[in-house]
Formats: sequence, C-alpha cells, structure tokens
Amino acid sequence: MPDALQRVETALTAAIVGAGGIGAPPRLAAALQHAVFPGGARIRPRLCLAVADACAEDMPGLSDAAAAAIELLHCASLVHDDMPCFDDATLRRGRASVHHRFGANVALLAGDALIVLAFETLGHAAPSSPQRLAQILLILARSSGMPGGIVGGQGWECETDVDLGAYARAKTGALFAGATMVGAAAAGAEPEPWRLFGERLGEAYQVADDIADTRSGAAEIGKPIGRDLALGRPNAVLRLGLSGALRRLQALVEGATASIPPCRDPDGLRRLILVEVQRLLPKDTVLRAA
Repeated sequence: MPDALQRVETALTAAIVGAGGIGAPPRLAAALQHAVFPGGARIRPRLCLAVADACAEDMPGLSDAAAAAIELLHCASLVHDDMPCFDDATLRRGRASVHHRFGANVALLAGDALIVLAFETLGHAAPSSPQRLAQILLILARSSGMPGGIVGGQGWECETDVDLGAYARAKTGALFAGATMVGAAAAGAEPEPWRLFGERLGEAYQVADDIADTRSGAAEIGKPIGRDLALGRPNAVLRLGLSGALRRLQALVEGATASIPPCRDPDGLRRLILVEVQRLLPKDTVLRAA
C-alpha cells in the first residue's frame, strides 16, 4: 500500500489542526503538534490499513480514522511514558520529549488530550458506518485501557514482580492487536481472527525494542538507551540474555507470520513484519525470513 503513510499523515494532520483551532491554549496545542509530528515509522496505523486492505476495504474514510486513532493513542502513551514519574526521558524520535520541551504539566495534559482526540476522530467517522464504529470503539478502549491494554502495561512497570510476557502483551502487544483487529473491523470483516497476529507481532516488537535498548546508540533509535536497566524495567535481554532474547524474537516473528488469517495479500503482511521488526534491531543483527 504505497499511499498508506500519506493517508495516515493526512488524517493525523486534520485531527491535530482541529484540536489546535480557535480557543485552544497555545502551548498545549503546540505540545500536541510536537508529540505527533514528525512521526516515527507509523507502524501501527500502517498495519491497520494493511489489514483493512487485506480484508477488501470498502470504507477508506473509516479505515483512515481508525488508523489515526491508533496512532494518537500510541503518541499519547509515548508522552506519558517519557514523563519524570516513569522513564524521565529527555529524547523522543531524535528530539526533545514533550515534557522536556513544554514541562510535565503540559505533557500530562497533552497525553490526555491525545487520548480524547483519538475517540473524537472516530466520532467524526461515525456517519459512514455506525455499526462498525461501535465494534472499533470497544476494541480500541480495551487495547488502551485496563486490565490488558496500554494503561495496564504501564501499570506493570510500577510492580515489583512482573511477568515479562504479560507486560509485553499489555504494554505493546495490545495496541498492535488493536491495530489488526480494528483494520479488519473497519473493512467489515470479523476482527477476532486477527487478534493473535497482532499480539504476537506486538510482543515481537517489544522484544526488538528491548534489544535496541541494550545494544543500540541513542542517535540510532532516537531515544535514550539503557533506561530499562537504570530504572529496573522489564527487559527481555536482561531477563533472557541477548541470545535468549533473539531466539524469543525469532519465534515470535515466525508465530506472527503463521497466524495471519486467510486474506488476499498474506505475503505483503509477512514482508511488513520482517522489515519493521528488523528496523528496530542493531545493524549487526539479522532475522531469518519466516
């Protein structure tokens, strides 16, 4: 889908412009802009659109709104994750994190505003298919909330005894599963068969990020490194060793590709998985094609 990234950027721009319109506090509006643009790889919304396309998408406006909502929720999680009470990260996507640039008070509000904006963006798409929208809203709420969504995953960082798999499934896997399921739902397909694919891919993405946190440089990944060790966060490399983490990552990538439901372009989805997971890894680490 060569135009998928452009579709995502267009939908995100419309959402952020609307939120920062007349009457918006200027610093908060600037913080939202800073949190969303320029973006990273946009893997979650691109995955959403790839699944919608694989399921014979027939309402692109609804798919675009769903993809934008996914990315807004992801950006909100990054803003909160970087704050002093969690990772206290000064760098995100190669530049100052939101709290470092605007202060913790504005960052807290910016993260909250992005969560609300995600659901508002979907609300604007409601007239196209209210039946599909209800299903999409429920999937996204569960993917971002409690017990097994992003909020639950962040909560595991506040615990002393952490199940690494449960942490990865909630912190990262839940929104990946949300992206695949929402893409299917937006296209009018049954979303449940797409859950496992998203969960396995999300967990693989978290393990790859753990490896990058211990093996890459800050300039290479655009954020501080070594934070998991410094803050006692769950990390696959610290728990399993580098070789164990790589074996786990390979198994997850193979499991994700094996769990792609019947669709019209499974090979395209397999390529997307390999390229995006490989992108996170240090340059001297190469995954086998599944």
